[in-house]
Amino acid sequence: MAITVESPRGTDALTEFVLFQDAVYADRSARWPALPPLQVPLLAGASPFTEGRTLQPFVARAGGDIVVRAVAMLDGRYNRHWNERLGHVLMFEARPGTRDATRLLLDTACEWLRERGAEAARAGFGMLEFPFVIDDYTSLPPSILRHNPAYYHVLLKDAGFESEHGMVDYRIEVRPELVARWESALEAVRRAGYDIVPLADVPEARRAAEFTELWNDGFKAHWGYTPFSEAEIALLLSAFAPTGVLETSVVAYRAGRPVGALWVGPETTAQAKLAPGRTLADAEKLNFLGIAVRESDRGRGVNLAMAAYAYLELICRGARYVSYTLVLDDNWPSRRTAEKLGAEVCANYLVYRRNFRAS
Repeated sequence: MAITVESPRGTDALTEFVLFQDAVYADRSARWPALPPLQVPLLAGASPFTEGRTLQPFVARAGGDIVVRAVAMLDGRYNRHWNERLGHVLMFEARPGTRDATRLLLDTACEWLRERGAEAARAGFGMLEFPFVIDDYTSLPPSILRHNPAYYHVLLKDAGFESEHGMVDYRIEVRPELVARWESALEAVRRAGYDIVPLADVPEARRAAEFTELWNDGFKAHWGYTPFSEAEIALLLSAFAPTGVLETSVVAYRAGRPVGALWVGPETTAQAKLAPGRTLADAEKLNFLGIAVRESDRGRGVNLAMAAYAYLELICRGARYVSYTLVLDDNWPSRRTAEKLGAEVCANYLVYRRNFRAS
């Protein structure tokens, strides 16, 4: 059967592109659905996330049906921040048994990037993009993480991609001794002169600006990170506000100066798609989390206290398990924070890279 690669344009074609995710995962007992209201405008260039970026979606068809999809992206903000000539491959999804179609589509996407000056392409870490899971293909992860099939690794490696970086995810079972530890951590930084303030209590006129500046400062040296714009943060806060993110996310202040930010989205598993008879275990009902602390205030327990605040809030909402965050394998300060909070590794992830000169 002949394979063709095309670039979808227009609302209908981009909607088909986005909904292909649901088709690939249709046989999963538990899955997160595609989000056309967020993803279609992004692909159409009508989102703050497209500022300074050039996106080109591709689909491979066999017999008229989509069998593989991906987006090639040149991220000017990333390349300026890191002084690199790197392209990104985003939103990769594929049906099983699509070796030839995947190679053709990813060759096309990489050539598009190379013609525009990129020397390599990264898959699995970029704009709103997280790595590929390599072990737990069954449990429903936090909503922002990938839940890809196992065969994706064969397809990507056969298309010239190499393992670039590993990451680990952490989960915590709520226990009385941990609750006491979190309460103690929160009280300790309060005694040291810090105020932990939920985003709901930060004036809206300052909220996105403060959070954006803290986030970009805290992650400026983090591998693979791209600075956010204030408009992007404002959009995300607005989109997630109905889930309670403004009550569980915080800003830490010292003498009135913002020094730390915590992004925590409560679990939203009511939105997950479940097969008949499938129920979610408590360990699958997880928040997502991210922590940023200024260098001047690291090592003082601010990270532990902010996470503790959120966990205690989540417990009040009935959480029996909480998630720490996805952490680079070699980010030992963050991994030690996870252990201090009582977390254990629950899954492993990989980021891929294809170097054009080598391939």
